[in-house]
Amino acid sequence: MAHGIVSYGAYVPRHRLQHREMGAALGNGPTRPGKGSRTIASYDEDSTTMGVEAARRALGTARPSAIHFATSTPAYLDKTNATAIHAALDLGHEGFAVDMGGAPRSAIGALRAAAATGGLAVLADLRTGLPSSADERGGADGAAAFLFGDAGEAIALVVAEASASAEFLDRWRVPGELASRSWEERFGQEMYMPLIKDAVSRALAAAGIEQADHVVISSPHTRSAGAAAKLYPGAVASEEGAPGYAGAADVGLKLAAVLDRAAPDQTILVVSAADGCDATVLRSTTRIADGRAALPVLGQLHGGRDVVYATYLTWRGMLDREPPRRPEPDRPAGPPSARSEAWKFAFVGSRCEACSFVHVPPVRVCKSCHAIDRMERIGLAKNEGTVATYSVDRLAFSPSPPMINAVVDFDGGGRYTLEVADASPDEVQIGTRVQMSFRRLYTVDGIHNYFWKATPLRVAEGG
Repeated sequence: MAHGIVSYGAYVPRHRLQHREMGAALGNGPTRPGKGSRTIASYDEDSTTMGVEAARRALGTARPSAIHFATSTPAYLDKTNATAIHAALDLGHEGFAVDMGGAPRSAIGALRAAAATGGLAVLADLRTGLPSSADERGGADGAAAFLFGDAGEAIALVVAEASASAEFLDRWRVPGELASRSWEERFGQEMYMPLIKDAVSRALAAAGIEQADHVVISSPHTRSAGAAAKLYPGAVASEEGAPGYAGAADVGLKLAAVLDRAAPDQTILVVSAADGCDATVLRSTTRIADGRAALPVLGQLHGGRDVVYATYLTWRGMLDREPPRRPEPDRPAGPPSARSEAWKFAFVGSRCEACSFVHVPPVRVCKSCHAIDRMERIGLAKNEGTVATYSVDRLAFSPSPPMINAVVDFDGGGRYTLEVADASPDEVQIGTRVQMSFRRLYTVDGIHNYFWKATPLRVAEGG
């Protein structure tokens, strides 16, 4: 069965690091910071949490049979990260979830696997470089997800594909290292450009076109990406996808930005030059206007919340600061996490069948009418809510104090106390509207404690 993209979603973190802030903190160093900014994930975000947010936006009510997760910065090694995404999407225990990690080219592997099976491709990454480096300045964090399904329901169809592979040492990072290293720029361009020209020419020939209406060019090698953009008219500007290179998510964010504005029956050339080159030609369908993402990429890029350079370094683990004088949290335990999987990962509560009272977390005995074992399952992750009251803790154990805790009344019933993310105390008050976001509460002994936080609704909408 032929498959095409039936829906998609993108996630751009709210926080921004201004280039001028880097320059003011460390001086220009070997690279000049210049104007502009880069997107940065918060201290409680990683490739898994960002992947969940992009996947939620892509899926709606769909339930994919497979998840292919691509990242070059996995939260875990020797453990599948896609299973956490699968659980957070409340997909039960049926289906296939697999990581395609290690390098940015895994994004193309995830997209092709999802296209072949009619599954979900999730692409997410955090890009971190050494202080004052080009990678730090030119990186970006973010995620994108693409659901593939029946061609008759697709908003874009894959028309042709071509690939070229070569083994050369241009960029590398060994396990345990925080930042990548790269060879001299000229060498990379000499290796990449013949591969790009070869793959693109074969893809265009197979599609039966001389040039495409839109061109996406993604590469960790900045000079090659710039040179390729001059060869192929219609290339997407970097600010239309991510203000910087977003690793495995980069090609997805830029493709999503094109789908946000493409007209029906237009061709899209996607060029991903990473350890070779993969060229794909897609054609939008008449369903494109009705299938656009609710939160366009450009809308998420506008605005944002600036952080100072010292905060960014702290979030990335490159600056050790004295923590609050509070006991560290206990290490999350595997057995109770497994027993409460639906609650912990999918934020599932229960509704009493006798009196309709909603319990968060789920219980067996109704707190209202005391009925026993008369509960129906209710997912709350998609529900919005209202802050009933809140507190600000300036001494909490947190990489980014103060911590805001809010009692949230959910639309349709249910109340729970949640940490508020991506907001300062002056942005939260009684009556603030919030929605849920999958985050990392803390990490102890290498174990990530994932759960849900509340974010002010305007933040979730890109404000």
